[in-house]
Amino acid sequence: MDHSSTSSGTTPASADSGRFAPERSRDIVCLGRLAVDLYAQQVGARLEDVSSFAKYLGGSSANIAFGCARLGLASAMLARVGNDHMGRFLTETLAKEGCDVSHVRIDHERLTALVLLGLKDRDTFPLIFYRENCADMAVDEADFDEAFIASSKALLITGTHFSTEQVNRTSRRALDYARRNRVRTVLDIDYRPVLWGLTGKADGETRFIASEGVSAHLQSMLPLFDLVIGTEEEFRIAGGKTELADALAAVRAVTPATLVLKRGPLGCQIIDGAVPASLDAAPLHGGVEVEVLNVLGAGDAFASGFLSGWLRDEPLEACARAANASGALVVSRHGCAPAMPTPAELDYFLREAKADPQRMRRPDLDATLARLHRVSPARKPWREVLGFAFDHRNQFFELAQQTGADEARIARLKGLFVEAVAQTESALSLQDRIGVLIDDRYGQDALNAATGRGWWIGRPVELPGSVPLVFDHGRSIGTSLIAWPQEHVVKCLVQFHPDEPIEQRLEQEAQLRALYDAAQASGHELLLEVIPPKHAHLPQAPDIVYRALKRLYNIGIYPEWWKLEPMDAAQWQAVDALIAERDPYCRGVVLLGLSAGVEQLNEGFRAAARSATCRGFTVGRTIFHEPSHAWLAGDIGDDELIARVRHTFETLIASWRAARDASAGNGGNPPAAGASNHVHQEQAA
Repeated sequence: MDHSSTSSGTTPASADSGRFAPERSRDIVCLGRLAVDLYAQQVGARLEDVSSFAKYLGGSSANIAFGCARLGLASAMLARVGNDHMGRFLTETLAKEGCDVSHVRIDHERLTALVLLGLKDRDTFPLIFYRENCADMAVDEADFDEAFIASSKALLITGTHFSTEQVNRTSRRALDYARRNRVRTVLDIDYRPVLWGLTGKADGETRFIASEGVSAHLQSMLPLFDLVIGTEEEFRIAGGKTELADALAAVRAVTPATLVLKRGPLGCQIIDGAVPASLDAAPLHGGVEVEVLNVLGAGDAFASGFLSGWLRDEPLEACARAANASGALVVSRHGCAPAMPTPAELDYFLREAKADPQRMRRPDLDATLARLHRVSPARKPWREVLGFAFDHRNQFFELAQQTGADEARIARLKGLFVEAVAQTESALSLQDRIGVLIDDRYGQDALNAATGRGWWIGRPVELPGSVPLVFDHGRSIGTSLIAWPQEHVVKCLVQFHPDEPIEQRLEQEAQLRALYDAAQASGHELLLEVIPPKHAHLPQAPDIVYRALKRLYNIGIYPEWWKLEPMDAAQWQAVDALIAERDPYCRGVVLLGLSAGVEQLNEGFRAAARSATCRGFTVGRTIFHEPSHAWLAGDIGDDELIARVRHTFETLIASWRAARDASAGNGGNPPAAGASNHVHQEQAA
């Protein structure tokens, strides 16, 4: 721990030489609000009339911690959540984004905070804070030690965490630790009158009420900060003056901190010395003007963008550019934390806005930006997908018919498959590698049992055997996805040939485009299983699969996953090159099995072993057909069914791994985990 700077608590840490202390394991610790945001999904409706909400991570400090992590900083959250489902949602969401949650404590006496938010129009955003005795307002000095604060370059606190005796005491202790250890201190004023008890409890929308008490309290804290970020209204409350220039001068009288004044669509001004008599004398760092959907959370995005540069010791102008762009993107999107941009998005947005600012007034309509927002955030990597596919419907109906079994027994059969897969996962230690394909016609109970285990779960949408493609639950595919858990991958088998009759091809492509757009809107990953039909009147050259994928890329369809039939090594090499060129963010390819025998599948495994994109397999009939027939006929019981399924499944797993190991030993190129971070331009035919 560095005790070389022992400030009294009245001199900013910036008095030390150099902006940041070296060799810190964290970039920033964020202390403050951590809550669940429920955003109205009906834009334009009164909050009274809203019928559904989307659940997001929320709270100003948490949003900033999330945004900083998304922009590549080592951020940490210091707060409390309740011992409840919403608290676990918050900690899991932060952790998935890469934020350190080791100091998010579980409060067993209080519930996680909650906020309801509406989007009435461009200027009206009603919101209600449910924060009576909530967990994050009980964060305590005992929840952290000096070493934790001293491990970071900076400590950020938002204004709400000075509003009660409890959080004020806790925040002061954190500041004391920071100042003793050359940890830079950041205040996001984040003024919410309702959280200071200045409005009715349901009035979360009011952004400013003058209060001498709040101003005096904030001014007592300002000397402890190196960087202060706020809107015009927030600096007015901090300075205790009606006129903005007077308020800034009052703030400067008590702190030499760098002041960052957010000016909305105009951009921001940074005052790093004396406050000029006229604000016009302070340089204005202009932003990109965009059409506003939702201003809620834009300030948190601004802070994240600014800190992403500031904590890397970039010039203040660069910090302002990233801040303005981050805020502009979030105001054009629904929600706050999930709307935060990645570095790839910022780079693309700033480049395109410079080239064509008018087009970027509606960033929500830019297809490449939307895709980058979907695919460039950190996602769970899948080094392997070792999958058992039992999403078949017609084949199980036929097995029931052949054996004289009650069709209702198929649901129980699929439930036993889940148990078999779970046993295989446990026996072979295959956590984060297991995959299943399960339908919702016979397999809804199996889907429910598989969900939440951390498995890769694909779920079909096609009407079996349909050519041209028809969706199982009707043409309006988006309405089906509403009820799906986010972890389910949308799987669609399409019998697609690039040389099929034009009318059929256009219908199939239109259906696939509708599916792609629906998955983009719902947030589900998409797997396309492309099987070119083997009709005599259609060419059957080795490159048919390659050409089919190329055609789909050409019309702007970029699934996260492909499911393909076995090919020779040359075609795998061509498919790898195509995916690398068109979609570096593709999650990978899995092999299909049809009804091939184990040895035939082994040949396919060996051919795919050197592929850079093939992650594994999802095989069905080879595994389930024989034991399912025997079980439905009453020839074997549950335990024997599970044993037979496991035997074939585990045999295939061993074969796949042997093929990959052999390839690696011979100079092969097994796929790397995760997606490339290269930005790509979408290409259209």
